[in-house]
Amino acid sequence: MSNSQRSQQEAQPAYVLHSYPYRETSLVIEVFSHNFGRLAVVARGARRPKSAVRGLLLAFQPLQLSWFGKTELKTLHSAEWQGGQPQLQGMALLCGFYLNELLLKLLHRDDPHENLFLYYQQTLQALAGQQDYAAILRHFEIRLLQELGYALTLDHEAKTGTPIVPDQQYVYQIEHGPVAEGSANRLQKGVQLAGKTLLDMASDDYSNPITLQQSKMLMRTLINHYLGEQVLHTRQLLKDLQQL
Repeated sequence: MSNSQRSQQEAQPAYVLHSYPYRETSLVIEVFSHNFGRLAVVARGARRPKSAVRGLLLAFQPLQLSWFGKTELKTLHSAEWQGGQPQLQGMALLCGFYLNELLLKLLHRDDPHENLFLYYQQTLQALAGQQDYAAILRHFEIRLLQELGYALTLDHEAKTGTPIVPDQQYVYQIEHGPVAEGSANRLQKGVQLAGKTLLDMASDDYSNPITLQQSKMLMRTLINHYLGEQVLHTRQLLKDLQQL
């Protein structure tokens, strides 16, 4: 790829994850793009009342962005709204902010994840049209970790490869996977859960209340591990409003 191709990109599918003021009249927008992953772009003059992009650079709306620049902070050239995504409201909106915070804190810049971009797009559509928010979030969290190289083992034991039995208890050990409760290393951090929960998660079925509760605990533990010292502020908001 030539230097000119690296420095200028036209009409790239993207979403705004976050934005904050930059100098007197500009914004820095954290973008999740289909072809280039997460990147930071400065929208010069975007805070001026008559700015052409002022009302476009909104979260959860499909955009086509053009930018240029050879440094880590690109400069926005143009933005076009693509439509087709209903506005998120209420709990769905908070869930959307949770997704964005996950992407901001777990994705490295300039690391493309085309499949994850499509999963994100589908998840926004699901949040706008459904109310099974906990299941939608679990689905996305699992796909996110998978795309980052942390795929969950859900249908067999990590050590032996033995198929998971629904009515048996397991301990899901971080960085390894599920092991039968009796053979688990008690010194190693893990989450206790039923075999049925693991199999339900593998088939993306969260209709069982126990599965819903245990899967939430498992995903919270795993995501906390990969976040390290970073704190998810939207999770606390969600926790305060509804047990997701």
